[in-house]
Amino acid sequence: MRFAKMVFWVAGIWGFLVLTPLYFMFDLIGRQDPPPITHPGFFYGFVGAGLAWQVAFLFIARDPLRFRPLMIPSLLEKVSYGAAIVVLVLQGRMHKSDLVFAGTDLLLGLLFVIAYLKTRTRAA
Repeated sequence: MRFAKMVFWVAGIWGFLVLTPLYFMFDLIGRQDPPPITHPGFFYGFVGAGLAWQVAFLFIARDPLRFRPLMIPSLLEKVSYGAAIVVLVLQGRMHKSDLVFAGTDLLLGLLFVIAYLKTRTRAA
């Protein structure tokens, strides 16, 4: 259970550090990586949903056994973003440098699977 606690604490803190600045970078992103964002509701909605998941990760970190069922949608959150970025890079629609964030999410997704399996042995 200690492994699950550590993984979800790291994931939650990392997510807050990476996502929170996006609230203040809307115009900068459009200038540095044109074209400008044309649907701010989607952008801010993504950031808000992402931050909500970071809160869920911190809940899981506090009590992995109790919140073990939330590890499954947590894995889906990580894999859906990571896989989407990989596909977009392969299509030439995103920069290869964006693979750093995709790789981080996919690695955390793998660690979530391991945490889920290890927590099950404790639950039994």
